[in-house]
Amino acid sequence: METTLPIQATGRRKRAVARVALTLGRGTVTINGKPLADYFPRTQWQQIATAPLAVTQSADRFDVVVKAEGGGVSGQAGAVRHGIARALLAFDESLKATLREHGLLTRDPREKESKKYGRKRARKRFQFSKR
Repeated sequence: METTLPIQATGRRKRAVARVALTLGRGTVTINGKPLADYFPRTQWQQIATAPLAVTQSADRFDVVVKAEGGGVSGQAGAVRHGIARALLAFDESLKATLREHGLLTRDPREKESKKYGRKRARKRFQFSKR
């Protein structure tokens, strides 16, 4: 069941949230109004963000517009990846096996552990002095 409407999906990783809009087009990826290469200067981040399009061989088939917020650059790249994968799944249900096989539909549950009182960070203690 394929649809041509703009498909919207949400991707999350760490504290980052990416709202993805997928439309049929020529393969342009825009994040917060900037091209992919400008928003993610490292090629590693670009590859992470566009992994679902590469895996499904649909990089030149869709235009992707993303609104990413929260977290850091790496978390946002992962959130964009998750959002694009979910949008592709909503567009074409037959891609589910491929996306699942590459682990693109699973939300990474790892979060930063919160700081504890009486400690420097979540687990690190202050330096102990015997005397």
